[in-house]
Amino acid sequence: MTLPMSRSERLRRQKRIRAREWMVAVLLAVSLAIVIRIFVFEPFNVVGPSMKTTLETGNLILVNKLVYRFEEPERGEVIVFHAPQRKEYVKRVIALPGETVEAKNNKILINGKIMEEPYLATDMRTRDFDLVRVPSGKVFVLGDNRLDSTDSRVIGPVGMSEIVGRVEMVYWPFQMWKLL
Repeated sequence: MTLPMSRSERLRRQKRIRAREWMVAVLLAVSLAIVIRIFVFEPFNVVGPSMKTTLETGNLILVNKLVYRFEEPERGEVIVFHAPQRKEYVKRVIALPGETVEAKNNKILINGKIMEEPYLATDMRTRDFDLVRVPSGKVFVLGDNRLDSTDSRVIGPVGMSEIVGRVEMVYWPFQMWKLL
């Protein structure tokens, strides 16, 4: 036969149960955050002027790391990728595998046709560069600030395996919050 618990014993037991429930909830939340951070979304800090005016130094961006497991990058998307010198670069996809790209008279030509770039400032200049054929499994990227960007004109086309993910949003500073 079990003796009834005293009021203080019941309170201690309830506190232990509540503490255990809170620990389980916190561990679950931390585990979920770690899984999301590793496999789905990752924050990055923008450094340098190469993406002005779309992105500025000091912007914090959220990168979708999962999207390119299910689809290929599209022209115009802003991506983060592993570049030489163990750095991550933020650039815009301009040309896709198998396409040709060149710049003439401040215009980008894809397969000989002028590419519309509504995201660029109207006074943005692009130095001419010769025709490049983008190899299979790679994309050609440029910074939006074409006169001050280390991009595929310098480092060559970017391999799909080097792409970290697609930039989805700027979340800091808050007044610059936007979806891309």
